[in-house]
Parts: sequence; structure tokens; C-alpha cells
Amino acid sequence: MSAIQPTEVNSLRLHKLLQRQLRRAFGSTDATPSGLGNLLMAISRAYEDADADRTMIERSLDLMSRELNDRNDRLRAELAERQRHADEQQALIRRLAQTQSQLVQAEKMASIGQLAAGVAHEINNPIGYVGSNLTSLQTYAQSLLAIVAAFEARLGALPPSKATALRTLMQEHDYDYLREDVPELLRESGAGVQRVRQIVQDLKDFSHAAEQEWVWADLHKGLDSTLNIVHNEIKYVADVERRYGEIPQVHCLASQLNQVFMNLLVNAAHALTGRETHGRIVVTTGCLSADEVFVEVADNGCSIAPEHLGRIFDPFFTTKPVGKGTGLGLSVSYGIVRRHGGRIDVDSRLGEGTRFRVCLPVRHEAPEAERAAD
Repeated sequence: MSAIQPTEVNSLRLHKLLQRQLRRAFGSTDATPSGLGNLLMAISRAYEDADADRTMIERSLDLMSRELNDRNDRLRAELAERQRHADEQQALIRRLAQTQSQLVQAEKMASIGQLAAGVAHEINNPIGYVGSNLTSLQTYAQSLLAIVAAFEARLGALPPSKATALRTLMQEHDYDYLREDVPELLRESGAGVQRVRQIVQDLKDFSHAAEQEWVWADLHKGLDSTLNIVHNEIKYVADVERRYGEIPQVHCLASQLNQVFMNLLVNAAHALTGRETHGRIVVTTGCLSADEVFVEVADNGCSIAPEHLGRIFDPFFTTKPVGKGTGLGLSVSYGIVRRHGGRIDVDSRLGEGTRFRVCLPVRHEAPEAERAAD
């Protein structure tokens, strides 16, 4: 087989890959055997067709890749949108749960308020006639003691046998002790009745939980009533110090603020439970400005852990043992104070105790929605 002339091979428009293969096989295209022009052209066209097919496949793969990327982007966007809706639904569920818990608590307070008002009314009647009877009894006892004293003064005028018999009778009944103790017993009984009357009045003042009327109220009176109500909860663990400042009356839902004060005072008492020494609770009031007052409840009990400070107003969050707390007290208090346009600040330091400060505007400004409802 004779070689193809250089001009013959060079004149063919062969595929570059085929040219490299010919040079690799024969050293150069000049050494290519003659008579292979048609075959080489067919092979070259096959290479070109393969290149075209590869280019088309690459373009198809590129288009498919772009389409898949677009679909993935759309899927990610849809997933993100669904996640956003899911987060919104969870947030709505949490808000609904919080609202429901506050409604339940409000309903409980209303029921307790009605019950307490009824009990206070029922107690008030018997206490009234007990107090009246004690007053009469004190007058009668004074009269009887005066009569006995008159007889005692005339013992010397009686025959010795009768005088001795009367003195013996007085000694048997310990008359000297009775004369001193009866007025004291009556005085203590009267003080006890007065204490019950005060508790009943405080209970009636405190128990108007169902009232939703905004009134001008004396916060000091509300604090005193609340302290009387929770006295039994506090007296065994702490002494209470009142540091009342000069504050104006506040436009508020007085019974709801009493609920806030009670929650703060009971929490302070719980923080002091279990101490070896008697604790201290300080209730302070004052003005922050001409338009804002504050009520502060501070204790020297166990403080709130720093990691819990951000959650203490969350519904159902509590650090108390199971069965000792619902986790609603501070949450409900927070909602009540916010409704009044105020705020609750908390400061708790290890080894020093905790201080809650309730800041309230003097005049309540109803939100737009509330005014529209009215």
C-alpha cells in the first residue's frame, strides 16, 4: 500500500482528534497510507457527529440542571413558607393558650370573689351580734363586779359567821383573780371580734374580682387589705415593713391590682420559707413622676437564678416543686399591669433577695380597641 501524498491528507478537513490519532499511529500525517481518504472522512464525520451529540447532551444536562435547581429553589421557598406558617401557628397556639389560662384564672378569681363576698356577708351578721353581746356583757360584768365590791366593802358589818362564809365562798371561786381577769378577757374578746370584722371588711374589699369598673383608688388601702388577707401566709416566715410614700389615687381596676400585690407578697413569703431566721419583706410606694407611681415588694430570701429571669413571666413556668405552684401568678400579674399601661421590673441578686417594682400611670388611658368596644 503506497503512502498518501502529503497534499492529499492535508487537503482533507479531518477532525482534530483523528489527526492526533494518525500522527500517533504513523508518526505524521505524511506517512498515512494512500487510499484511505473516504474512510478517514467517514471517521472524521463520525467524530463530528459525536461532538455534536455530546454538545447537545451537555446543553440538555445544563438545562435539566437549571430546571432542577429552579425546582429546588421553589421547593425550598415553599418549605420556608410552610415553616413560617407553622411558626405563626405555633405562636398563635401559644398566645391562645396564654389567653385561655388568663381567662381561666380570671374566671376562678371571679368565682372566688363571689364566694368570698358571700362568706364575708354571712360572717358579718353573727359577728355583729357577737360584738353587740360582748359590749352588753362587758357592761353587765362591770355592774356585777361593782355589786360584789359593794358587798365586800360591807363584810365587816355582817355577823362573823356570815362574813366568814362569804369570804370562804369568794376564795373558793378565786374572786380576786376573776375580778382582774374578767375585764381583760372581755377586752381581748372585743379586740378579737374587731379583728374578725376587719378581716371580713378586707375580704369584701379584696373579693370584688368580677368588677371591671375603672375607679380612682387608694393603693395603700389595697395594700393593707391584701396584707391582712395574706397575713397568715407571711407571719411565720417574715416581718413586713411598710415604707409608704406620698402618692395620689390611681385610676385602675382596684381588685385586679390587689391580685397583683397578693401574688408578689405570697411569692416573697415562699422565697423566705425554710430559712433558719425570720425574713423581711419591705413594701415601698412612691412617685416616679407627677404621672407615674410605683409599688415595690422586696424580700431578703432566695433569689431567682439568672437563667430563669427571662422566663418568670411566661405562662406555666415555675421553679417551685410539683404541686406547689401553677406558674400563672406572675404571668397573670404581668397581663394585669400591662392592661393598666404599666410595667413590672425585677431585680434579683444572689445572697440579697429579689425586688419586684410595679410602675403604674396615675391616669389610665384605654387602648383604641378598648375605647371602641365601649
